[in-house]
Amino acid sequence: MNKTLNVVLIITSCTLTACGQQEETPPTVPATPEEQLRLSLETAKPGDVITVPEGKLVFDRSLTLNASGVTIRGAGMDKSVLSFKGQIAGAEGLLVNASDFLIEDLAIEDSKGDALKINEGKNITVRRVRTEWTNGPATENGAYGIYPVQTENTLIEGSVAIGASDAGIYVGQSKNVIVRNSTARLNVAGIEIENTIDADVYNNVATENTGGILVFNMPDLQQNGHSTRIYENQISDNNTPNFGAPGTAVAGVPAGSGVIINSNDKVEIFKNRIGNNNTANILISSFFSTAYQAKETAASFDPYPEDIFIYENEMGASGDKPDRDNLEALRLTLYGAEGSLPDVLWDGFVNETRGEAPVICVKNGKSVVLNIDGKNEFKNPSSAMTKHDCELSKLPGVTLAGS
Repeated sequence: MNKTLNVVLIITSCTLTACGQQEETPPTVPATPEEQLRLSLETAKPGDVITVPEGKLVFDRSLTLNASGVTIRGAGMDKSVLSFKGQIAGAEGLLVNASDFLIEDLAIEDSKGDALKINEGKNITVRRVRTEWTNGPATENGAYGIYPVQTENTLIEGSVAIGASDAGIYVGQSKNVIVRNSTARLNVAGIEIENTIDADVYNNVATENTGGILVFNMPDLQQNGHSTRIYENQISDNNTPNFGAPGTAVAGVPAGSGVIINSNDKVEIFKNRIGNNNTANILISSFFSTAYQAKETAASFDPYPEDIFIYENEMGASGDKPDRDNLEALRLTLYGAEGSLPDVLWDGFVNETRGEAPVICVKNGKSVVLNIDGKNEFKNPSSAMTKHDCELSKLPGVTLAGS
């Protein structure tokens, strides 16, 4: 090679590689939509809007968001799907430890544990989110679908929860809650409000669950819940056999339960359509009728359900096939082989210090309360309505901060 050609090659090489300078390495871009979403969540900052593309994204471990002020937005609950069917690590599908959080228009399917858990946040909105275990009801499914716990100012709307082995839509130990325009089906508990203060549950469909809508106070939590309004819901055909994990609270829910109130106070049930629930349209019970009597209780725990007001509901048939031997025996004894238990069943445990203050007030047409006398092992059941022909002051509606 002659010298002239050598010079040309050297000049060309230096021009292409910037002689004397190190080549810059281009930033690494996640190769898949799954990797891109995980990186966006892990590096999120307040004000970020994280877009979930249309299609099915498959994950084998949990996703986590720890930054407040973030929006996660998909293309629709049947278009943007986060699938955890092969999940091998993590307790949830998506775990959020943050406030001022909005998630909308996506689905979370087949998580090993809870589908969407939101922990200790304020100003939470879950809108048009579907959580589902696609194999149908099974004890092996995750416990909770949509699961805000220890939150404040929480809105769940337009969402769908299917197949949870505990509760499809659950709000626990929270304050100021609205659950509306949503559907819960084929869960053990469709919608559950637990140890929560001030909740409105309305315009929902709870169907084909073991129990439709539950309002509970559990004994080992510091906050006693009260002031829940359940209204303008469709609560029907909640007759799915209980598939809750043995030892959990919901494993004791009788199949065929429309609404269950347990150890909770100031609950209004009105203007709902409730029917075709084989055990009863409404069950009201104390801590003493549960399997948790030996469980440790918080010092402030109140075991009695009190100030329950039931009015203006449209009640359909119920109580013809109760899912408990003792209730079936009562049905046969009191109403005969072709008869049905009445709309409202109450275990009859009363805090004697209340004196004559009403426990349950009913202004609901021909609806009857059957006190099954649980304290005396069902020896003296009564359907006398004298003590239940009363009214209570109506609760105010829930107002969410900033809305």
